Amino acid sequence: MMKIGVALAGTVVLAGAIGAFQIQAAKALEVPDYQVEAADGDFELRSYPSMVVANVNRTGSRQQAVRRAFTPLADYIFAKNRPGDKIAMTAPVTQGRSDEGWTVSFIMPSDLSLDALPVPAGDVVLEEMAPRYMASVRFSGRWSDQRFNEQTKRLISWVEARGLRPLGQAEYGYYNDPFTPAFLRRNEVMIEVAKP
Repeated sequence: MMKIGVALAGTVVLAGAIGAFQIQAAKALEVPDYQVEAADGDFELRSYPSMVVANVNRTGSRQQAVRRAFTPLADYIFAKNRPGDKIAMTAPVTQGRSDEGWTVSFIMPSDLSLDALPVPAGDVVLEEMAPRYMASVRFSGRWSDQRFNEQTKRLISWVEARGLRPLGQAEYGYYNDPFTPAFLRRNEVMIEVAKP
């Protein structure tokens, strides 16, 4: 009985250490320098600066698209299919609907301008996004369609209740790797809205 208790305690300590490491690793990634204009529990209104993103378009389901887009984007930032230095990983990886299916985006580090970035290979496309005003809702848990749909409905209701005008469709933000336990993940749904 004593051995089982020691093993269980060891497992709890190990799980806690892994969780702490993953939280620290996530904190080390650069995130966009947005300004919170209003906060209401899980909801925020944010002003985002101009950002450069690397985009890949993929067809299929949301899950298929994000999986298939991740490799070419990762190959670009880790210099696997182009000359030059690696580019630091940032968070979040974002995903939104497009005419072709889904657009998956990596945000480029803020110290790299569009002109300073290496030319991508394949179908990776660099784009400079204008400043945006975004409504967002933050949640943890698994990346399921059901969870994203539920949170999108919550965000739309929140936006409508405040008399805000949406300017686009929902975008999903993934801040953690797939190995992070679901309860530690930071996920978001964001919608661009007209600034009041």
